[in-house]
Amino acid sequence: MRLNYYLILLLSLVLIDLSTELRILFDHFTFNSLQFAIAKHPLAFFILFSYPYLYKKLNK
Repeated sequence: MRLNYYLILLLSLVLIDLSTELRILFDHFTFNSLQFAIAKHPLAFFILFSYPYLYKKLNK
């Protein structure tokens, strides 16, 4: 298996962008806070949800 620096960089940037929202979700999870986090950072959540597909396609 190859180490893909693009995927590592992409995941780290997404987690940095979502750090405060994830901290709020881990402290007090409510569906309202989840909806607000997704509405505030749609691109970051799209990348998180599509990460397995990207990993499979880039590591062929």
